[in-house]
Amino acid sequence: MQHGWPALYTLLLWWFSTGLILYLNGLPRATHPWTFASATVLLGIALVGVSVSASDTRVTGAYLAFTAALMVWAWQEIGFLLGYVTGPRRHACPPSARGWRRAGHAVMAILYHELALIVLGAAILALSWHKPNQLAAWTFGVLWLMRLSAKLNVFLGVRNLNEQFLPEHLRYMHSYFRQRSSNALFPVSVIGVTALAASAWHIAVALHRDSFDITAGSFVATLLSLALIEHGFMMLPLRSERLWDWGLRSRAPHP
Repeated sequence: MQHGWPALYTLLLWWFSTGLILYLNGLPRATHPWTFASATVLLGIALVGVSVSASDTRVTGAYLAFTAALMVWAWQEIGFLLGYVTGPRRHACPPSARGWRRAGHAVMAILYHELALIVLGAAILALSWHKPNQLAAWTFGVLWLMRLSAKLNVFLGVRNLNEQFLPEHLRYMHSYFRQRSSNALFPVSVIGVTALAASAWHIAVALHRDSFDITAGSFVATLLSLALIEHGFMMLPLRSERLWDWGLRSRAPHP
């Protein structure tokens, strides 16, 4: 069960935190400043958690580092979906834009979001630099790499755009997506994620390591496995939003 508990914890935290963010994002706009302020307080607590856990190589230290990194990631997710951390371009892509011009518009639409990711990643690296517990940095790095892959694939074209996850004030983002049966990057992404996930599971399961390494490796391997599933959602004829129906209920018209 050394591998099972981290995997279950990751799965539940991924499912619940995604639904909670969608639910909070769907509440009336008047609540959004309070939501973002609360998330910012939690960001500060999470960074303290990263710092504290960086010297802790017990199993509890692995759980703390992983949870803290996810809380840091959640801040930028909330900031983006609330429309506070997006980019200087806040309108739809011109239909005539093609090639590098379209790519430039897309970058400007999410520029502040990408810069925030760099700053947060640098903060985690600084807090855990030369410390024995690097799980927070690994967790954030995996999340960033997998999200970058997803963004590029959505930009180039996938079957399921999942635009229903975008709130009304970010509907213009849909103009930067492209709906296609596939794109040249997608198989490369799937092969790459599969290889990384297999390697992580090999490290976590096959090699003889202590409890901390097994727990940390299981967290990273499960995250990569979930990333592979999310890439599958982009192409397979599945309605992934059904997993978070409860989180999308807040988007019903408010009196």
